[in-house]
Amino acid sequence: MPDHTSETRPTGPRRAGATGRRRKLPERSPRRTALRVSAWVLAAVVVAGGAGAGYVYFKLDGNLTSVDIDAKLGADRPDDVDNGSQDILVLGSDSRSGANEAYGADEGAARSDTAMVVHVDEGHTSASVVSIPRDTIIERPACTGDVSGEPVAADDRAMFNTAYEVGGPACAVKTVESMSGIRMDHYVEVDFTGFKKLIDELGGVEITTEQAIDDSKSHLHLDPGTHRLDGEESLGLVRTRKSVGDGSDLGRIQLQQAFVKALMEQTKSVGVFSSPEKLLGLADAATKTVTTDSGLGSVKELTSFANGLKGLASKNVHMVTMPVQYDPADPNRVIPMEKSAGLVWSALKHDRAIPASATEKSAGDKGSAGQIVQ
Repeated sequence: MPDHTSETRPTGPRRAGATGRRRKLPERSPRRTALRVSAWVLAAVVVAGGAGAGYVYFKLDGNLTSVDIDAKLGADRPDDVDNGSQDILVLGSDSRSGANEAYGADEGAARSDTAMVVHVDEGHTSASVVSIPRDTIIERPACTGDVSGEPVAADDRAMFNTAYEVGGPACAVKTVESMSGIRMDHYVEVDFTGFKKLIDELGGVEITTEQAIDDSKSHLHLDPGTHRLDGEESLGLVRTRKSVGDGSDLGRIQLQQAFVKALMEQTKSVGVFSSPEKLLGLADAATKTVTTDSGLGSVKELTSFANGLKGLASKNVHMVTMPVQYDPADPNRVIPMEKSAGLVWSALKHDRAIPASATEKSAGDKGSAGQIVQ
């Protein structure tokens, strides 16, 4: 599937040998116990652990950026099911403005390069994560322009990631709610630079690759084996697609899901909670990095949210791609499999596990890309 965003990155000296591939690390001890929380809401957990001192609380609170999704969308939304479960839309923005300009030309608008609906069950002991392919052709509802404030007409054949482009976070949330029939309780957004900073503050993420990755677009070159990736390399990994699986965005999603799992399982091993200095550094980076809905727009709210997720273990997080098939009108795009996707959304809505039958005929979750990273 062609990539409609530039995937360049600053050039510089490689840290690998003459082949340009990174040398593998020696074998390490088995992974430690998972930090019981979804990796994409890591920022909330960090704040929960680091906000004891008053001056620290004030500093971190001032870092946060939030969007009042409720005010922008009004009452025309799915019912708010108050049964203890939570649904969070997590977006990775591909903005090229500011510090992100190294990844391509700034065209004046960003798109949602990565989108995941995270459903945490009523008991907060398991979660289902549904990735939405950015190139999915969908019916985009009418929105309001995020910057202009002008109405944006509905489109019955739009790429999913254009919702964020034309209407920002509120339009992205409205589009997901229209597709799923599920009200999003929260919204979390991370951009390229923020993602890198979080990984660097963590001290890198250890992964094992089952085969070589040699991707000239993302500038990632890894031999088979165990590696500790810094922020830039981690960003390269989650943007890689040309050299994994069938080269499509669906394969990249599998790679992203595998990386998130690895991140969840390794967070405690970097010594964050045994080092107040490291904890404060991570909390500071995290609160500067994420954009949330106004319901999570303070350290107090993030702390409460994080405390409710401490029973969540990575082994109980089930990740799938929204069921799709290649678009007969354009093989470079995908369209939702309405019946199968309906099974996925119904499972989340009723706080049940996603049935295997919902994804068995989907073009997503296929191939070997998801097995490359362990």
